[in-house]
Amino acid sequence: MFATTIAGSLPKPAWLAEPNRLWAPWRLSGDELAAAQRDATILALKLQEDSGIDVVTEGEQSRQHFVHGFLEEVDGIDFAHKVEMGIRADRYKAMVPVVTGALRLKGRVHAAEARTARAHTTHKLKLTLPGPMTIVDTIADQHYGDRVKMAMAFADALNEEARALVDDGVDVIQFDEPAFNVYMDDVKEWGIAALHRAIEGVTCTTAVHICYGYGIKANIDWKATLGGEWRQYEEIFPALAASKLTEVSVECIHSKVPPHLLSLLKGKDIQIGVIDVASDTIETPEDVAAAIETVLKHVAPERVIAGTNCGMAPMRRDIAIAKLDALGRGAALARQRFG
Repeated sequence: MFATTIAGSLPKPAWLAEPNRLWAPWRLSGDELAAAQRDATILALKLQEDSGIDVVTEGEQSRQHFVHGFLEEVDGIDFAHKVEMGIRADRYKAMVPVVTGALRLKGRVHAAEARTARAHTTHKLKLTLPGPMTIVDTIADQHYGDRVKMAMAFADALNEEARALVDDGVDVIQFDEPAFNVYMDDVKEWGIAALHRAIEGVTCTTAVHICYGYGIKANIDWKATLGGEWRQYEEIFPALAASKLTEVSVECIHSKVPPHLLSLLKGKDIQIGVIDVASDTIETPEDVAAAIETVLKHVAPERVIAGTNCGMAPMRRDIAIAKLDALGRGAALARQRFG
């Protein structure tokens, strides 16, 4: 009960990449970079295990960014001539690559880190992939001329990699879809259909992670405009409840999401964010247990998974490690109280 996991990413060691940054530049290159990424992956697993995390990830230690780490292995994308584009309905700007031709995988994307992780942990292993809608919202298009067509092409590429990850021994594949909180009509019209295409034939647990974004200024400023109640989830939860996905991951602690909305996800396992990634304040085990208790009024305890609101990639590493410890201890406390 109350199994623990993280949304996906952990900060990278300073010897691997520039700290406290998204899109952080690598410190190394070539074979040295590959070796350092492998070492960082093993270290990320150890940190999670030591903190009592039940479903571990490779910490996204081999990716500069959760979307572009996948796109780098897709043909039909020009990284040499990036353009500036508004992301998440122009919430912030980013320099993004351009789709210039038909999309197809060059080969395997995350085989090295998945196999490294599987070889170095006996825990359940989760690996994250960017969702089709979020990819479409994070890349410029000069080929398809249609967001849905491009999303389905990405879904086919994601499906190819997801099936291979199952063969690598991955137990949970999570698709990250922060764009689901921005384009709610599109979620219902084609976003979930694209995810269904991405999970076709995938035999492990499948999850979708929806949140209000990393703890960066653009996202924090946006949240300040959402009023006293954040009800974006309300528009999409019924459709997600009817979907083929096994699990839904959502932001909870220190958010203004009405907890009763979680009851709309009937039949799904729910990963609730009990660790705030937009604050350097380290939660106590009591804080985590209290956040779990809040959702138990609306979600059956056997459906609750305790996690983080979002990835921790841009955080200070010492703070992220302390938050991992709070997550593990807090879930253990909740098991004592409510199990």
